[in-house]
Amino acid sequence: MKRMPHQDTTLTPKQVAGNAAEALASAHLEQAGLRILLRNYRVRGGEIDCIALDGQTLVFVEVRLRRNARFGGAAASIDHRKQQRIIHAARCYLLRYPRQAERPCRFDCILLDSLDANQLEWIKDAFQAD
Repeated sequence: MKRMPHQDTTLTPKQVAGNAAEALASAHLEQAGLRILLRNYRVRGGEIDCIALDGQTLVFVEVRLRRNARFGGAAASIDHRKQQRIIHAARCYLLRYPRQAERPCRFDCILLDSLDANQLEWIKDAFQAD
């Protein structure tokens, strides 16, 4: 019998903080009336932290936690390359769920400099797919 290699499922402190930030962001979106459809949608070459419905609009949300502004803070970390990875994942999602492709779409960002809901910044329509 072939043995499967052991996989360590221990999360790093950075992953734990990232998961907490995504949970905080999702709760904020729900309080604002959005319906969360999916969290952590992953495809080869990209990931979307949260996919939600805002009325009839499909919203792809990137959540960024940056505790140190030394490299520009949370907003600066969503550069053109990161945007392209999110757009790629969104296109894959729309191909997989073609009924969703009939909806208007937008890309939002939720920025956190700490795990404090009072410090959350929600940027609607933060960038566009070209």
